[in-house]
This record gives sequence, structure tokens and C-alpha cells, in this order.
Amino acid sequence: MQIYSPIIIKLALGIICLIAQINIMGKGNLAPSSAMDQVQNYVLGGIIGGVIYTSSITVLQFVLVLIIWTLLVLVLKFLKEHNRYIKLVIDGKPLTLIHNGKVIVDECLKNGISASDLMMKLRANGIYEIKKVKRAILEQNGQLTLIEFGEDNIKYPLINDGQPNYDVLEIIDNDIEWLEYQVTSQGYNSLKDIYLGEYVSGEVILYGYTN
Repeated sequence: MQIYSPIIIKLALGIICLIAQINIMGKGNLAPSSAMDQVQNYVLGGIIGGVIYTSSITVLQFVLVLIIWTLLVLVLKFLKEHNRYIKLVIDGKPLTLIHNGKVIVDECLKNGISASDLMMKLRANGIYEIKKVKRAILEQNGQLTLIEFGEDNIKYPLINDGQPNYDVLEIIDNDIEWLEYQVTSQGYNSLKDIYLGEYVSGEVILYGYTN
């Protein structure tokens, strides 16, 4: 039994670290929604799986590795939330595959989306004619979000975590100056004060970090 004690301790510590990261990242599970989430899962699984059965790595060394990895995850999370350019580098950005009823073939091919894949994703959303699609956007997790012609409501937020969404501004034919005016006219100092901003039926609805 003494032989298996380090393995049991390492496994327990790995589970505790996994639970801690789930709570820290604010998720109900570790289902990947971006490339960084996927890497995080792989690395954490590799650390736990590779170390458990390696007797040359002590429990203390294992704990230090888990702490270092958790700190790195926290640093990256902080940077993503406070700098849109770092977020783009780490998570990438949604890709426009269809614009005003026309397929952007180069963008599809560059990202490995075949014609059959594109049509399958459209059919899964109840769309059978490309000309009915105003904008089709491939999310970081591989899901396709569609905006059809004639839709009053935009399915994307105008503001996320204090960062403007320039794609949505383009869709609704407005610019950053217009958005900043909407923010200040509702009593906020700047975009940085906005947790979430929606565009619903021509109206801008804002949710600030503080009321």
C-alpha cells in the first residue's frame, strides 16, 4: 500500500487543481470554447497523467508544477480580459465566411472549411440558400453564427468586457464614435465601464460594471 501512496496523493492533488481551475476560470466544466481552453486542457491532462506514474517526480515537485501552471493560466486570463490585442493573439477572432449573401471563398479555404462543411453548418441552422445570409461568422469553437437579411436583432454584443465589437458596428453601419456617444449619453464615462452592451431592435442596452 505504501508503494501506491504517492500515486494516490498525486491523483488527489491533480483533481483538486482541476476543480480549482474550473472555479477560477468561471466555467461549469472545461469544455473548450477557444484555442487557449483546448491547450489548457491538454497541458493539464499531460501534467497529471505524465507525473502520476513517474516515481522520480516527488509530490512536492508535482505541486510546484501545478502551482506554476495555474499561475500562468491566471496571468493569461488577466491579459486577455484587459487587452483586446492579446486576446486576439491567444484566442483568435471570429471569421466571416459569408458577407451580404456571398461566400468568401479565400477565407473558407484558408481555414480548412470545405463547401460541404459550410453547407452542412448552414443546414444545421435551417439555412438552405446562401443569398439569404447577411453574415455568417465562424466562432473560435467551430460553431457558425448566422445573421439573415431582415433581422432586427444582432446576435452579437456591441461591447464585451469593455472592448468594442467592430464587426457588429460594421453590420449596423455605425462607427466607434457613435458607440462612444451611446455610452456617455447613458451616464458612463467610457467603454471600459461597460461589462456588456447589446444592440436590440435599434436600441443600445448597456450593463456596466457598476450601476
